Amino acid sequence: MDGKYEALRLRNQLCFPLYLCSKELTRRYQPLLDGINLTYTQYVVMMYFWEMRRASAKEVSRALLIDPSTLTPVLKKLEQKGFLSRERDPSDERSLAIALTEAGAALQDQALDIPQRIGGCVGLTEEEARTLGALIGKVLINIEKEM
Repeated sequence: MDGKYEALRLRNQLCFPLYLCSKELTRRYQPLLDGINLTYTQYVVMMYFWEMRRASAKEVSRALLIDPSTLTPVLKKLEQKGFLSRERDPSDERSLAIALTEAGAALQDQALDIPQRIGGCVGLTEEEARTLGALIGKVLINIEKEM
C-alpha cells in the first residue's frame, strides 16, 4: 500500500477496534440479558435508574448520550414491562418524570452477576479495566468538546 494511504489502514484506526469491541461485548451481553427480559439499551437505561431512581427523559438522554427519539421507545417498553413509570411532571407539563418501580428495583438483584460474567470473558484485571474505562471516558469528553 502506498505510504500516503497508511492513515486509512484498518490497523491504524482507533475507531475500528473500539467498534469491534463494542459490538462483541454487546453480543456477549445478550444471552445474559435475555434471562432478565432486557435488550442492551434497556439494560443501560435500567442501570441508570438503579442508581438515580427517578429522572426526566431529558436527564436520561443527556447522561446516557442517547438521542431522545431513540430513548422514548426504550422508556415506553420498560414501562410496558413494569420496570419504570412515566408521568407528566406536575411542575412542568412538557417534562416527563420517570421513576423506577418496585419490579424495576427487584430486577437489579437478577442482574447482579452480569458484570462479573462479562468481566470474565474480557480478561482484564480490575486495574486494567479501570484504566481502559478512564481512557475511553477521556476520549468521550474530548469528542464532546469538539461538538
